[in-house]
Amino acid sequence: MRAAPTDDEKNLNTISADDVLSAIVAKIGGQDRPGQKAMARDVELGIERGGTLLIQAGTGTGKSLGYLAAAAMAAATDSKRVVISTATLALQRQLLTKDVPAVISTVGELTGIQPTAAPLKGWHNYVCRNKIAGGYPQDDVTLFDLGVGGTAEQDEASSHTSDLGGEVLRLRQWAEESDTGDRDDLTPSVSDRAWRQVSVTSAECLGSRCPLLEECFAKLARDNAHEADIVVTNHALVGIAAAGNDAVLPVHDVLIVDEAHELVSRVTSAATQELSVRSVTVAARRARREGGSGLAALDAAATGLAEELSQVPAGSPATLLSDGLIAAVGAVRDAARGALTAVRAGDSGSATRQVAIAALTELFEIAERITEQRGGDVLWASRGYEEPTATIYAAPLDVSDSIAHRVLQTRTVVLTSATLVLGGKFEPFARTIGLWEEQDQNLSQWAIQPLRDPVRRDTTSRGDDANLDGNQDRIPASTRWRGGQVDTPFDYAKQGILYVARDLPLPGRDGLTQDHVDLIRDMIEASGGGALGLFTSRRSAHEAAERVRAITDLPILCQDDAHLPELIAHFAADPAASLFGTLSLWQGVDVVGQSCRLVIIDKIPFPRPDDPVMSARTDRVNRSGGNGFMTVAATNAALMLAQGAGRLIRSVDDRGVVAVLDPRLVTKRYGSFLLGSLPPFWRTEDRQIALAALGRLRSSPTD
Repeated sequence: MRAAPTDDEKNLNTISADDVLSAIVAKIGGQDRPGQKAMARDVELGIERGGTLLIQAGTGTGKSLGYLAAAAMAAATDSKRVVISTATLALQRQLLTKDVPAVISTVGELTGIQPTAAPLKGWHNYVCRNKIAGGYPQDDVTLFDLGVGGTAEQDEASSHTSDLGGEVLRLRQWAEESDTGDRDDLTPSVSDRAWRQVSVTSAECLGSRCPLLEECFAKLARDNAHEADIVVTNHALVGIAAAGNDAVLPVHDVLIVDEAHELVSRVTSAATQELSVRSVTVAARRARREGGSGLAALDAAATGLAEELSQVPAGSPATLLSDGLIAAVGAVRDAARGALTAVRAGDSGSATRQVAIAALTELFEIAERITEQRGGDVLWASRGYEEPTATIYAAPLDVSDSIAHRVLQTRTVVLTSATLVLGGKFEPFARTIGLWEEQDQNLSQWAIQPLRDPVRRDTTSRGDDANLDGNQDRIPASTRWRGGQVDTPFDYAKQGILYVARDLPLPGRDGLTQDHVDLIRDMIEASGGGALGLFTSRRSAHEAAERVRAITDLPILCQDDAHLPELIAHFAADPAASLFGTLSLWQGVDVVGQSCRLVIIDKIPFPRPDDPVMSARTDRVNRSGGNGFMTVAATNAALMLAQGAGRLIRSVDDRGVVAVLDPRLVTKRYGSFLLGSLPPFWRTEDRQIALAALGRLRSSPTD
């Protein structure tokens, strides 16, 4: 890290995050954003006082520059190390290539001390020079047998081997030219199967025994991150830290979690493991390459597991695992333990041995986790209709305690997103990350009240004693936190209409009715296209696209017609086009201007009734006397609904309509909670008003 400031350096006490933002605006010729400065001041004060800060900052606020200004000043003036985590690659890239360089250079100009910054990604995200040089055994699809001679193993053979071989050859050439070896710097990208041929996991890495250690891309990146003042990482690594591996992140004083609405799902994903017949056979094959003994038991265990998994019905997940299946997994565990002992007894120190140990260790750990049937896990088996055997999954029932105690409690944490306030309160989101204890729930404390700054509203846990303006001593993050809202520059009531189709039939299992299809067609034709159709299932999206195409001449794009980035680019470039899709489109799509003037949401995005994790979490809340539906299903639906509706207004000049084709939004008691999670659009249930507004947008988009 950079040395602490000397007495000869500038008087830092007179420079604030406000000054940094003003200097940046002056450079680029923009305008001050009151919400952005309010956010910077709150983050600045939060870093000073400690604790956990939740900030809802809507689209257009410029939140990344707001928190970066405060973070960079803390690094420059107080030698604080700051870790910033994002959910998406797009935001991580924006921070690293645009926002962070602008902020740290400005801080350097103002203070004479320029903080350093670096990315931090998973080991598997980097090319392994030793693997490319032949230091590792040929993988299940080899570097040399994919379309360039030889034959790939039967279970990997496909009609695409030539394309895959071309990708691997391109990767080898790129690795010789790249300065970083970072997969995210590779354009165009390659398939996951190709990337596996040139990378290793952290468990497979030889570490100090690697002959190319000094040239290792992953080690160099990790070393840079551990020396930097500001580290930009992702929620997956935060999830690994939450699972107990603190060493995955550098020691830091401040954690800023952007896109915080995604944190719980990413931490859950990081802690979810799976077991399949293929994972057993791959581990056995890798152990056999090392000459491991006792592998007949592992082969027999794979056969037994296959017999049991073939009995799992295709379709909906099976959450009750049979005694026979548990016994088969136990046999896998015991065989993996024996094979692991045999391989570890060798002393070759080779990459082949390390790969075998990694595969067998992972296999043993998931098999043991399943057979123990821990109360804190959700177990299920799932098989697709075209798959001969199922896969078993183990996911954590709850991650809130892990987040609270391993991520939040020992440092200052800022969590920010455009969707943290659900149903008008921070409480639903706060509960998911462990920011309160059951006996301390008091909803009367959660009313959002105006505070000292007119552009900010906030709510404080445990009454006013946790106000960041106070001078109280640091107390645990799980009991001391504050939430605040930073207004956007958008006037939602004037820029957008929320139309709820109260007169449509209630959603059912039979898909879209003709009334739904006709309304979608009428709205798209009224607006002349420009519709983003957000559907809760892939089947519904495809059905809607097919049926609407049959009754309109306007172009209808649908997810899976092409690669998603290509479809989004086409949609953004053609104001007459409409794009239909599912979950991938509900978040992260940022189409500014006339090309997106209508967002259609087919129904409230509740979790699937057969989702094992959501169902288990709901049952747990119900058993404890709470309302599982509101705590789990409604909270998740509110988050997704807010994200989906947020695709409409992306700039101060945007105008449009959000149409929700689910009357439950205004006829059910929980509807008010969901409506309270949406931007404050002007609302109507009159179809003709919505169609007339769309017609005006078609003829005069700025009205």
